[in-house]
Amino acid sequence: MTTIKILLAFFLFIFTSTLVIAKNDVQTILVFGDSLSAAYNMPVEKGWVHLLDIKLENEKLPFETRNASISGETTSGGLLRFLKQVKINQPKIVILELGANDGLRGYDLKTTSSNLNKMIEISLAHNAHVLLAGIQIPPNYGRRYTQDFNQIFQDLAKIKHVSLIPFILEGVATDFTLIQKDRLHPNEKGQKVIVETVWKNLLPLLK
Repeated sequence: MTTIKILLAFFLFIFTSTLVIAKNDVQTILVFGDSLSAAYNMPVEKGWVHLLDIKLENEKLPFETRNASISGETTSGGLLRFLKQVKINQPKIVILELGANDGLRGYDLKTTSSNLNKMIEISLAHNAHVLLAGIQIPPNYGRRYTQDFNQIFQDLAKIKHVSLIPFILEGVATDFTLIQKDRLHPNEKGQKVIVETVWKNLLPLLK
């Protein structure tokens, strides 16, 4: 009987240790964004970040997401809390999706670019790869402002040598069947398109 107990204890130890090691091997993808990443006006499990977790699990890749996105967030607000989130989550990859609210409110573009640049630098300083999500806005503030805003993401990706999603709402923004009634936020069908856009740009960083 004693021998059986010893064997059971041994196998339990091995099993528990394996689980701990497996858990420690899982690396974090920090998603840091605004309502476009916060499953706005829908259950969290319908949002693209949760759908990304499902894809990672199905592909048996050792990554999991942590979503620190807040609806209405600007780059200035995001910068204030970014370092803390990086320290808490210790991500291997940061998906940085901010700027839409800056552009829709006509904020100073130099400030927006500077804020994003600082968050990229914080990520790199903590040995995290960055996937910058490009945003495009309607021409509410004129063609020049719109073009300069859209260019921010391409310029930063090139200067800082980080990966870029050219436009996170690719295939969604102009298809009203994929957009909520506010004409701004993706609906549940749109989330499925977004996750595929993110996935094809994220995949090289997962290898």
